[in-house]
Order: sequence, then C-alpha cells, then structure tokens
Amino acid sequence: MRLISFINAILVIVALYFLVFERDALFAFAGRGEAAETAQNEAAVVENSEIAAVGVVVLRSQAREIDSAVLLRGQTKANRQVEVLAETTSTVISEPKRKGSFVEAGDVLCELDPGSRPAQLAEVMAGKLEAESRIPEAEARLQEAHALVAEAEINLTASRKLAETGFASETRRISSEAAMSTAKAGVKSAEAGLEATRAGIEAAAAAVEAAQREARRVIITSPFKGLLESDTAELGSLMQPGSLCATVIQLDPIKLVGFVPETEVNRVIVGSEASATLVTGRQLNGRVTFLSRSADETTRTFEVEITVPNSDLTIRDGQTATIQIAAEGAKAHLLPQSALTLSNEGQLGVRTVGAGNIVDFKPVQILRDTAEGVWIGGLPETTDIIVVGQEFVTRGVTVKPTYREASQ
Repeated sequence: MRLISFINAILVIVALYFLVFERDALFAFAGRGEAAETAQNEAAVVENSEIAAVGVVVLRSQAREIDSAVLLRGQTKANRQVEVLAETTSTVISEPKRKGSFVEAGDVLCELDPGSRPAQLAEVMAGKLEAESRIPEAEARLQEAHALVAEAEINLTASRKLAETGFASETRRISSEAAMSTAKAGVKSAEAGLEATRAGIEAAAAAVEAAQREARRVIITSPFKGLLESDTAELGSLMQPGSLCATVIQLDPIKLVGFVPETEVNRVIVGSEASATLVTGRQLNGRVTFLSRSADETTRTFEVEITVPNSDLTIRDGQTATIQIAAEGAKAHLLPQSALTLSNEGQLGVRTVGAGNIVDFKPVQILRDTAEGVWIGGLPETTDIIVVGQEFVTRGVTVKPTYREASQ
C-alpha cells in the first residue's frame, strides 16, 4: 500500500513539474500533433476528391437542321431483260451476233429456214380467193329464191280469188299454197348457202392469218433497244418452240433496287430525290419510281426502285450500291464516330455531362454516316457530350470536364 502511494506521489510531482516549469514545451508538442493529424486528413480528402473527379473532354454540341435521308443497301438492275425464244421449229440460217453487241428494236436476231411455209401461205390464200368467188353465186341463188316467192304469192292470190267465185277448183288453190311454201323454203336455203359461203371466207381468212403468222415466226427480232447479254443462236442449230435465240437487256435508264424496313417505309415517297454510291465510288442521282405496297413475307421489308439515267451504259447490272432517299429534315448533332458507346444493356448512345458535372447516358439514333462524322438524333438541341474518356465513366459519376469547340 505504501509503495502504490509512493508511485502516485511521484507521478503527481512529474505532472506538476511539466505544467509549471515546461508548460510552453508541452503545449507546443501537443499543437504539432494536432496539426500533423489535420494535415493528413486534409491530404486524404484532396486525394479522394482527385480520384473521384475523372478528367474527360466534352464537346458542347448545337443541333443543326439536316436532310434526314433513308439509308439502304441495294444493287443496280437492268430496266428490262428478256430471253427471246423461238416460236416454231426450223434451223438457223443467219450468222450469229456476239454478246455485248448493241441492237435496236426490230433488229433481226435469228433468221430461220422458212421451209414449206411460203407454199402453205399461197395455198390458203388461194382457198380464200375461191371462197370469196362463191359469194356472187350464193347471192344470185338468194335473189332467184326471192323471185320464186313473189311469183308463188301472185299465183296463190289469183287461185284464192278464182276459187271464191267458182272459176277455179280447190285443188288449184291448194297447189298454189304448196308452191308458195316451197318458194319460201328456197329462200331459207339460199340464205343458208350465202351464210355458209361467208363463213367459208372467214375460215379461209383465218387460215391465211395463221399461215402469215407462221411465216413471220422464222424472223426473230429484238423487242426493244438494248444490248445482247448472250450470243444469238449459232448458224445451223435446230430451233424448237421455247429454244433460246438471245438475251437482250436494257440499261438506259437503269434501276437501283433496295428494301426499306417497315419502320422507315412511311418516310419514302414516290417521286422523291435519291442518290447512291457504288462500290467503285461513283455517285448516282435519280428519283424513286416504285414503292411496293406488299411486304416481303420473310424479311418484312418493302421493295423500292429508283430510276437513274445511264446513257453511256457504264453502270452495269448487279452492282452493289449504298442508297440515300431524301426524306423530311430533322435536327441532328454531328459527332465523331468514336463518341458513340454502348450502355450496359447494349443500347447505342452517348455519355453526357449535366448539372454538377454528373455523367448521364443518352440513347441516340444514327441518321447519316459521313466522312466528317455521324449525324445523330434523339438529343436535346444543346448537349454537352463526352468525346474523350466516355468509356471510363458511368452514369452518376462526377467528372472534371475540359470543353472544346465543335471545330476542334
């Protein structure tokens, strides 16, 4: 007990010593510790704030009015293409024309051996002349029958009057009536004969027309102005109905064919201006001439055709093209393609900076892709868009933005 009391007394004496004789040193020691702790805390706060505020480059974009075109992928297609086929059986007697040759409408593509067709035509024409020559005879018989009717009518009238007065017998009257009936039957027969003669003429005329058509089939001509896509039939080859003589295509004008998705079909109007870029880089301009009213059952898209002049025939059938169809204008922002990003749900958009330098995500739609950048819609008219560092921040994060002009 005395030892503990002795130790407590020593501690009290030491404390009193420092409070009385070393008071300034004690307070200085206590102040340095506090200051050090405060400095450490302040340094930690600054360090944490620097970690939280990520530096990004922001573009303050102003929306501009653009022609919001409907973009499609398509290909060129010949305005017309036909396989010219033979309609009769015979051998080719003309020299072949080679593919790539230019032909006018009506040019001979294949000439076939006429064979006995001229003789058959002459025969049916002679039959028609013979049938026509029977008309006067049939008409004369009809006139004769009408004359007999008139004579029988006179005799019948006389017989009836004489029979009423008793100067002629009843037998004569009956005989006159029979003659009248016979004369009328003769008229009917003559009329039938005349109709049969006229029918024979019609049949002969039909036979002549058929023979002339068969004779014309030995000359196969081009249905329109165009180019030969294949050689014509070789000399001496046997042609039968359905055999190919040649394939002719028309490339002026030429068509651009694409398919519009159902979400964009109402923006396409027949008569609208359109442009296209071929894979070769050539630019084309034309107008929409056809828009399908029925969707493809598989793709649910609508066919659209654009007619383009091709007087020099340098645009070929089947070339791939990127098509732009003019539609109603819209407000859009021009951004570098690298500014686009994806949300966690896979939605295409951009990251923006709002009040308090807080990051937000905005979904967008690509309206047009150009060499200067992409035109996007779906944003407010004035928007601060992160163009550098957007992949390192997410929605709700505080950033330290550095703004740049749209031209930079």
